[in-house]
Amino acid sequence: MTVTSFVDRAVLHVKAGDGGHGCVSIHREKFKPFGGPDGGDGGHGGSVTLVVDPGVHTLLDFHFHPHQKAPKGAGGAGNDRDGANGATLELRVPDGTVVQTLDGEVLADLVGAGTRFELARGGRGGRGNASLANTKRKAPGFAELGEPGEEIDVVLELKSVADVGLVGFPSAGKSSLIAAISAARPKIADYPFTTLVPNLGVVQAGDETFTVADVPGLIPGAATGKGLGLEFLRHIERTAVLAHVVDTAALETERDPVSDIDAIEAELSAYGGLEDRPRIVVLNKIDVPDGRDLAEIMRPELEARGFTVHLVSAVSHEGLRELTFALAALVKEHRLAAPTPERTRIVIRPVAVDDAGFTIERDDEGVFVVRGGSPERWVRQTNFDNDEAVGYLADRLARLGVESALKKAGAEPGDPVRIGVREFDWQPNQFGEEDYVPGNRGTDYRVEDPNQRIRAVDRKAMRAARRRPYEELSSAGPVQDDDF
Repeated sequence: MTVTSFVDRAVLHVKAGDGGHGCVSIHREKFKPFGGPDGGDGGHGGSVTLVVDPGVHTLLDFHFHPHQKAPKGAGGAGNDRDGANGATLELRVPDGTVVQTLDGEVLADLVGAGTRFELARGGRGGRGNASLANTKRKAPGFAELGEPGEEIDVVLELKSVADVGLVGFPSAGKSSLIAAISAARPKIADYPFTTLVPNLGVVQAGDETFTVADVPGLIPGAATGKGLGLEFLRHIERTAVLAHVVDTAALETERDPVSDIDAIEAELSAYGGLEDRPRIVVLNKIDVPDGRDLAEIMRPELEARGFTVHLVSAVSHEGLRELTFALAALVKEHRLAAPTPERTRIVIRPVAVDDAGFTIERDDEGVFVVRGGSPERWVRQTNFDNDEAVGYLADRLARLGVESALKKAGAEPGDPVRIGVREFDWQPNQFGEEDYVPGNRGTDYRVEDPNQRIRAVDRKAMRAARRRPYEELSSAGPVQDDDF
């Protein structure tokens, strides 16, 4: 067994599934060559969700597989067949996992079995031409593209959820102690830094059950990165009680229980956030005669400092029962003092009355940048190789008020406008539902040169001109063959 089997920090690269593209299809059958649009919608891409699983105790899986990708949504098909949605990718994480951005911003603190957090949302599926048909576009020659899924890089940190944290110098007997009071079986040996990973044990003391975690050996300078302490100090952040485990049978003459505790307290203070945790001192290895003598000598001085002191032996189990009940009492006191957890309150934040759904700003390069959930999503879902799809996008932007807002912002014809990743030259009043002219599928006459296209007023004048000869002849009398 290697010492790398425990991982409490991992960088995770996540990609949600892309939405499937909508389908362009026209229903055709015998004696019914043009049965209308029947292109189905694309399926939604799968999301990536973190789920707390009590059976998982390490982030080892993400250490070896840091790239996780959810399945895509299937594309739509003819005959009104919608594409299948991509399945949600559930990643199992240990209880106590903290999700952070690469910059250190905390996104979620996952505590409690079954807790879920959606890390990346799948892209929406594009609508097929059957869903885009209306009274003007009876047979759209285009469909929406699937929206890309969200992509994010996060850091997962595991902070063990334990009630009691055992701290102390290397070889102080923390692993032996946790093995003696619980069913945990950590590695134990007679050399420093035997424990390279935190160990958890469940302790039963009367009616109280609590968990104990031992932190790998701390040494002076651990809070600044020396030794192994900095890597594992995070595991005592959630503890309710800190227990100083002191080796009273140490051979170093320059060390004593008081100096050991002072050194560990200095590191805890440097790490920060642990000042309010109650302390208890465990003078270990009293089964050794010299150890018992030193413990008896140091006990009054430690009690004078306000510490509760217990003399124990992890080998002979002397004093362990009293220690476990004392720890249970402190844990119970902490639990009673903790506020009652409230039910999650659903907060509804309606959109403000004056919220247009987008904003327009002019950057340093003179480009008018349109930002907003709807405009940016519409641009992502538009096939810019299809003129009819571009015309439909322009109609939606005009109805949303983007064109009017650009005018108010001072945009002139030909000015660059950027929406999402697309940048184009703005041509005001070029598009509109009222100017829609059906043409070949996939085409839209409105996207031609505005100086060449025929407007509705021009078409009306042309129809009137064609009717004028017949109206003049009919008013002059019966029409004769010689008149033509």
